Amino acid sequence: MQYNPYQRAGVVAYPDSQNAAGSQLTIHTPDQSLAAMMEGSPALTMAAHEEQKIYSLVIQLLDPGSRESALLELSKKREQFDELALVLWHSFGIMPALLQEIVSVYPLLSPPNLTAHVSNRVCNALALLQCVASHPDTRQLFLNAHIPLFLYPFLNTTSKTRPFEYLRLTSLGVIGALVKQNDNNTVIHFLLSTEIIPLCLRIMETGSELSKTVAIFIVQKILLDETGLTYICHTYERFYAVGTVLSNMVNQLVETQAVRLLKHVVRCYLRLSDNLRAREALRACLPEPLRDNTFSALLKGDMVTKRCLTTLLHNLTE
Repeated sequence: MQYNPYQRAGVVAYPDSQNAAGSQLTIHTPDQSLAAMMEGSPALTMAAHEEQKIYSLVIQLLDPGSRESALLELSKKREQFDELALVLWHSFGIMPALLQEIVSVYPLLSPPNLTAHVSNRVCNALALLQCVASHPDTRQLFLNAHIPLFLYPFLNTTSKTRPFEYLRLTSLGVIGALVKQNDNNTVIHFLLSTEIIPLCLRIMETGSELSKTVAIFIVQKILLDETGLTYICHTYERFYAVGTVLSNMVNQLVETQAVRLLKHVVRCYLRLSDNLRAREALRACLPEPLRDNTFSALLKGDMVTKRCLTTLLHNLTE
């Protein structure tokens, strides 16, 4: 008899041939299992196809020749793929490629030579950065890398042409995505230490209505944080700068009747009134249109803002 090392007393050895075993065990690879699972499910097949397309577009960002079209397609699809921020951040070379797109247009800022085509391209890159800034798992990493600083030159521009306005608005969207979350203390500290307030104030005065709305939203979120309120009210110069811009906006709103802007203006004033020193100053400098019924028709259906305005006026009479 031939010796079988696997033979043990009372235990039948494994069969040496397929015939002895009857049939071999079939082993499914992960791809085969996925294919079998998706068979007959068009939705799953389409989802897997779209995900593979996303990965392919991300890889194309590394090639300067295919980057522009990939930026455009990914900016369109960023709402459809929840984990795009993670893929962008953790894929080798992708974040440097996006930053390269941003810094490449710096020479066109002054003197202002930005074309619509170049503006659209860099705004598509900014849209992907906004995706990274919005995701809870990449937001802090984005901040730790000080990537918002790369956007400040765009916010510092003053040209009113459409390419520059679009560039400022998209850059504000990235900052807005950072402050939109509730746990903002780290974000607020970073923004205050990098002097974001003067940039937002300038846009609140000179930008388009949409840019003004996003800029004042950022200032409002900073004010809602205790650190931000203390910072702005700490010196007369800071309070005066914010108060002057808000007052100018109120006077403009008398003509434009932009209700979205008015909501943010009222909320900023209300938050400022929570600080005792600011409250004393506001008793003297609150714009008259907020004291009388100038905006009563505009706020007719907005009970929340009307209540905020009533609370503000009550705070100033205490």
